[in-house]
Amino acid sequence: MMMPSIFGRDMFDDFFGYPFDVVRTSDAVKSTMMQTDVKETDQGYEVTMNIPGVKKEDVKAELKDGYLTIQATTNGGNDEKDNNGRYIRRERHYGTCSRSFYVGEEVKQEEIKARFEDGTLKLFVPKKDAKQTVEQKKYITIEG
Repeated sequence: MMMPSIFGRDMFDDFFGYPFDVVRTSDAVKSTMMQTDVKETDQGYEVTMNIPGVKKEDVKAELKDGYLTIQATTNGGNDEKDNNGRYIRRERHYGTCSRSFYVGEEVKQEEIKARFEDGTLKLFVPKKDAKQTVEQKKYITIEG
């Protein structure tokens, strides 16, 4: 016998299979949005990022202060009307997500290669040796 829950979930969840559960929906989106694989090669790093349902023009990549930031924006909707033009259901979803990776301040923007195809962004980031800074000792003059 199906009884509505009063603790832990809404009573509508039992009848409709969680359609109103925003937390579960957003968790599912979080788990699939911008999943990233990073593979190290001799020449650099191959980054593969899943961005399903996003168009190429809605994906931005920026290199600033040694951080490579990928940002994706989605703006969609699902309108359904009956024969008289009245809405039966109207849903809209908007959102922005981003990921940042430290690639080093030695990497230049023009050295990073990017390609977006079928909801997958592929980047190649070359390896650069970090500049070795020689620490110079500075002494404080002691009078007396």
